[in-house]
Amino acid sequence: MKSKKLHWGNKARISAKNNSKLNGIAMALIGWHHSSIIGRAKSSEHISTCELGIAVAYSKTIMNIALYRLIAGFKRFREKYFLLNDEHTYYQRLTTTGQTPKTLLIGCSDSRVDPAIMTGASPGELFVVRNVANLIPPCEPSAIGFHGTSSALEFAVVNLKVENIIILGHRQCGGIRALMNGITTDKESFIGQWMKIVSSVPEKVHREHPHADQDTQYKIAEMEALKISLKNVQSFPFVQQAIENRNLNVIAVYFDLELGQLWEFDNLTEQFKQLEI
Repeated sequence: MKSKKLHWGNKARISAKNNSKLNGIAMALIGWHHSSIIGRAKSSEHISTCELGIAVAYSKTIMNIALYRLIAGFKRFREKYFLLNDEHTYYQRLTTTGQTPKTLLIGCSDSRVDPAIMTGASPGELFVVRNVANLIPPCEPSAIGFHGTSSALEFAVVNLKVENIIILGHRQCGGIRALMNGITTDKESFIGQWMKIVSSVPEKVHREHPHADQDTQYKIAEMEALKISLKNVQSFPFVQQAIENRNLNVIAVYFDLELGQLWEFDNLTEQFKQLEI
């Protein structure tokens, strides 16, 4: 088969009439170890047209290397949870019994802070909500606006009856840095409106820590925002009822992604303390 040179970052365009053939090729190539192909792509070595199947999406969309890695990852996921034991696969058990997670985790959308990866949780263990800056809004009437985080909170507590709520904040949060730098004031910005939940944080940090360097102020602001979300989550009546009636745990945790440390908010001292793990 005629070979074709593929440079890193380029998109190979292949005519739609060849899609039916390349679909099978692309799916077959998913079984290959991606590092071999990616390594040669980086070094601009020749890659055959057959191998270019990795650059073609399963439909008419062009697949770049990032998408290929995701589909290759899905193949490994499917093999682990669906194919290794056909009669009693992990997901057959989950679909038979339904989901029964014990923990609701509200985290940030930041790609570096994936709750399942961080905790090593298996499918079905965590009910996860992720948004910009891992914020929880105060309880408001449901008829006003749209409430994605609030509705997920209600479903987890009322329907799934989770035993724990963990609010997971982290260092280098882009939403908090934008808030501290005053660039979330655009009235047309969705992020600007969302960050109003913790709009009191910058003034508090600058007032209480005026001489701290910028990075320290960011870290303090991230923790202060966590405290507000911790307070807000308890403004929901169904959360309060669960705390009183069945000892629902509500925890705020801060992940320092630079040092690999976890800090937990202590309700007694109202300070974050590092967890010794």
